[in-house]
Amino acid sequence: MSFDGIVTRAVCRELNRTLPGGRVTRIYQPGEFELLLQIRSQGKNHKLLLCAHPAYPRLQLTTSSPDNPKEPPMFCRVLRKHLDGAIIDSIEQVGLERIVHIKFRTRNDLGDEVPRRLIVEIMGRHSNIIFIDPVTNTVYDGIRRVSHGMSQYRQIYPGVQYISPPAQNKANPLKTDKERFIAGFDYNRGRLDKQIVERFTGISPLLAKEIVHQAGLGDRNQLWDSFRQLMEKATKHEYHPAIMQTDRKMVFSVWPLAHVSGKVTFFASISECLEHFYYGKAERNRIQQQTHDLMRKLKNEMEKNKKKIRILEKELKQAEKADRYRIFGELITANLHGIKRGDHKAELVNFYESDAPHITIELDPALSPAQNAQRYFKKYNKLKASRKWNREQIEKAREENRYLESVMVQMENASLGDIEQIREELIEEGWLKNPDRKRKPRKKEEPVPYKATATDGTTILIGKNNKQNDYLTHKLASASNIWLHTKEIPGSHVVIRSQTVSEQTLMEAAMLAAYFSKARKSSQVPVDYTQVRHVKKPSGARPGFVTYDHQQTIYVTPREEVIMRLLNPSS
Repeated sequence: MSFDGIVTRAVCRELNRTLPGGRVTRIYQPGEFELLLQIRSQGKNHKLLLCAHPAYPRLQLTTSSPDNPKEPPMFCRVLRKHLDGAIIDSIEQVGLERIVHIKFRTRNDLGDEVPRRLIVEIMGRHSNIIFIDPVTNTVYDGIRRVSHGMSQYRQIYPGVQYISPPAQNKANPLKTDKERFIAGFDYNRGRLDKQIVERFTGISPLLAKEIVHQAGLGDRNQLWDSFRQLMEKATKHEYHPAIMQTDRKMVFSVWPLAHVSGKVTFFASISECLEHFYYGKAERNRIQQQTHDLMRKLKNEMEKNKKKIRILEKELKQAEKADRYRIFGELITANLHGIKRGDHKAELVNFYESDAPHITIELDPALSPAQNAQRYFKKYNKLKASRKWNREQIEKAREENRYLESVMVQMENASLGDIEQIREELIEEGWLKNPDRKRKPRKKEEPVPYKATATDGTTILIGKNNKQNDYLTHKLASASNIWLHTKEIPGSHVVIRSQTVSEQTLMEAAMLAAYFSKARKSSQVPVDYTQVRHVKKPSGARPGFVTYDHQQTIYVTPREEVIMRLLNPSS
């Protein structure tokens, strides 16, 4: 279910039970389109997530603590200036639209109490979070600035007047009676669910399909009864948030949907439902935004290496003629008495091949027979040396690509903190320039591997980048711990921190190893496991590279619901 007006109503109801009267104690902007407000209310700390992401716009309470950039963006600094210590008055939805006004009381530079307002507009790719002065209706700033060139109707940037989004001129479904509901349909046109979406605000296509599905094949009265029952639940705030999981997709709703077949999971609150539904999606997208340029650079380096390999393999193929040049030199040397300076070619007996008794060798007429022989020996030695060099360079390029591929896989699974460690590693390995060469070197932080908890309580540690992999495998883990890694597939080092390991824990750890690898979306992924004592790092090897023996292999299919349970055992 999309984040429609009914979901927005449920979220506002939940927030108004918790946050009004609360004080803003922290303001963060983890990503380009996200805000995280920490609010002290009713004796507890709450985290309010506001997101204007084009694909995942929403607002909700959250328990997660995403990594934050070292330098807060401009919008975050503006909010900290005005809203740090502010009191939340109310959280109000505009009609049944996906627009929410969060009203604050704070103090200005003179110490006078003044109102301030955050407006969350959940409108797909046009979603925004706008901070205004409600007295003058002036925009302080928006998380996404909109210039006149982007929209002639309304602009969002400091100093302009705030203009509400254009009205959709749809009816409020909570205030519609039976007569108007039934009379408004074109029954010959069909597609009643589509007509419901077109006529009423706040109803998504998924909810409209549920209304029609519950009505069955009955008459217009049954369609009204189905519509009325759901709208009465919304009016009375009777919600039962649920996620419906089918083979092809996962959807959420404030009520279980009968027309969506599959596994149904209920949640105590709509925020908990949204937290589960969006888990990992927004985080991965935020990482993609932060690493876009870095990923492009690494891909370019890999393409350069692939091109280099193709050229070297072509040269290597030509170098296979080296032995032929050696034979030419030896045959000329054996027949110096029969060749004269000025000859353009020589017809000689080839005693190296019984099926080709004679061979024609091209000569340089300006050279003596001995010099012609030396010319071929030089070609032979040059090609022989280049063949060895080419093979070494091909293997080096392939090794570099394996390393870069492993780094790219780690970046797909990394947090913002992990990305910083990956950048440091790439600088140390010479793949990136150090932008802070003039600054004093920062104190290196000790890598902290990711922690998961198996069903039986056993701790499982996962290296999210090569620094963490090396630290986990060669310093943190004990020799008798079980070490896991996807077989011949780039991925994370995984260690089970226990002397005795059950079969279930082994399978769960293997599933984590498969999930944090290039084979995340594959099935029957081969995962090797052995004791840490059998894992070695060759001298001079790149970060994260190891060799191992005494391994066994199991095959697992990573399942996201299992991974979530292992990474978040308390949820």
